Amino acid sequence: MATRLGALFRRSKALSVASQLRSCVSRLCSDSSIASSSSPTVGESLARLRSLYGFRSVHKGIFAPSSRKMCTSATLLSPNKAEAANVGLKLLVNGGPRAQKMVGIWLFGCSAWVFSMVILGGVTRLTRSGLSMTDWKFTGSLPPLSEEQWLREFEKYQQSPEFKRVNKGMKIEDFKFIYWMEYAHRMWGRGLGVLFALPFTYFLAKGFITRQLGLRLSMLFTLGAGQGLIGWWMVKSGLEEPESEYVQPRVSPYRLATHLTSAFAIYCGMLWTAFSVVMPEPPTGSMSWVQGAAKIRKLALPVSILIGITAVSGAFVAGNDAGHAYNTFPKMGDTWIPEDIFSMEPFIRNFFENTSTVQLNHRILATTTLISVGCFWLASKRIDMHPAVRSLVGSVLGMAALQVTLGISTLLSYVPVSLASAHQAGALTLLTLMILLMHTVRKPPPALLKSLTSLTKPTS
Repeated sequence: MATRLGALFRRSKALSVASQLRSCVSRLCSDSSIASSSSPTVGESLARLRSLYGFRSVHKGIFAPSSRKMCTSATLLSPNKAEAANVGLKLLVNGGPRAQKMVGIWLFGCSAWVFSMVILGGVTRLTRSGLSMTDWKFTGSLPPLSEEQWLREFEKYQQSPEFKRVNKGMKIEDFKFIYWMEYAHRMWGRGLGVLFALPFTYFLAKGFITRQLGLRLSMLFTLGAGQGLIGWWMVKSGLEEPESEYVQPRVSPYRLATHLTSAFAIYCGMLWTAFSVVMPEPPTGSMSWVQGAAKIRKLALPVSILIGITAVSGAFVAGNDAGHAYNTFPKMGDTWIPEDIFSMEPFIRNFFENTSTVQLNHRILATTTLISVGCFWLASKRIDMHPAVRSLVGSVLGMAALQVTLGISTLLSYVPVSLASAHQAGALTLLTLMILLMHTVRKPPPALLKSLTSLTKPTS
C-alpha cells in the first residue's frame, strides 16, 4: 500500500511540474516582451526555457531537469560540452565534469603548495637560515647523514661572510637547525615540481588537457623551474663579502623582491587557472548583475594593482631588515618623517635601500591600500550585484583590515617570527581574495550576454 501511494505521489508531482512548465512555455510563446514580429515556434520557446532554467532535455510528456541542477548563468562545472557550446563556452578541460573536478583539485592543491612555499621561505629568512647552504645543485642533494658530513658542511659555512661577521660563535647544533630550514625550503620546491609534473603528464595522456590549458600550465612549469634559479641567484648575493666592514651580510633586496614577486606571479597564475577550470563562466543571473560586475571590475582592478605593489614593497622591508628600524606606530620614533629619509645617493638607491625610506614607503602604501579598499567597499554599496560578489567585496575589506593590524602588531613586537609569518600569509590571503573577485566579475561569454539581452530587451 505504501509503495502504491508513493508511486501515485511521485506521478502527481511529476504531472504538476509538467503542467507548470507547459504553462511557462505557453507564456513564453504569447508574451509580447519576448515575441518578435512573428511568434516564436515551440522549439524556440523550449530552447529559451532550457537556457533560462538549466534543463538538459525536454521530453514530450514530462520535462526532466538536469541532474546537476545548475543554471547556465551560475554554473561551476558545465555538465558537458554540448551545454557549454549553447552559451559559447570554451572549456579548459575535456572529458566532462569528472575530469574538470580532478584537474581542478590538482590545480588547487598545487596552489596551496605554492602558498606554503612562500610561508616557509619567509620563515627561512626570518630565522636567518637562507645562507646556511653554500652550494646548489639543480637536481638537489642528500642532506648530511653522518657526523663527518655535518662537519664538512659546517666548515663550508664557516668560510662564508655571515659566519665570520654574525655567527662566529655558532655551535654545530645551531648550524644543523638553520641548515635543515634551508634544506626543507629547497626540497619543498622540488616536491612541488613532482606534484605538478606527474599529474600533468597523466591528464595529458588521458586527453583531459586542452591546448589552451596545456600552454598555460607549461608556462607555469617553466616559471617554477626558473624560480629555483632565481632563488640561488638571490642566495649567492648573500655569500659575497659586503662593501663595508660594518655591514652585515645579507641577500640583495632587489633579488629578494624578484624572488618573492616571481612566487606571487606563479601563485596568482596557478590559482586563476584553477578557478577557470572549475568556474568556466562567471555568475550572471540578470543583465543588472552583469552591469554591476562590470562596474566592480573597473573599481577592483586599480585596488588589485595597489595590493600587489604593497606586497612587493614588503620584500624590500624584509631585504633591508627595515622592520627593525622603527618599532613605533603611527610615528617613526619621535617624528612622523625621519631625518635620514634622503640620506643616500642616488635617489633610486635611497628609495630602495635606505631602511627609513623603505619602511616609510611600506607604511604609506599599506595605509593607502586600506583606505582604497574601504572606498571600494563604500562605492560597491550603491551597485546592484550578485550576492556572491557582494560577499567577496566585504571579505576583501575585512582581510585588508586584518592585514594592517598584523603589520602593526609585527612592528610593535620587534618582528617575531610567528607574527611576521602571519603577516606574510595575510598578504597572500588578501591576494587570493582579489584574484577570486576579479575572476568572478570577469566579462561573460558573448553568447550568454546576447541571450540575457534578448530576454530583457523590450520590443515594440
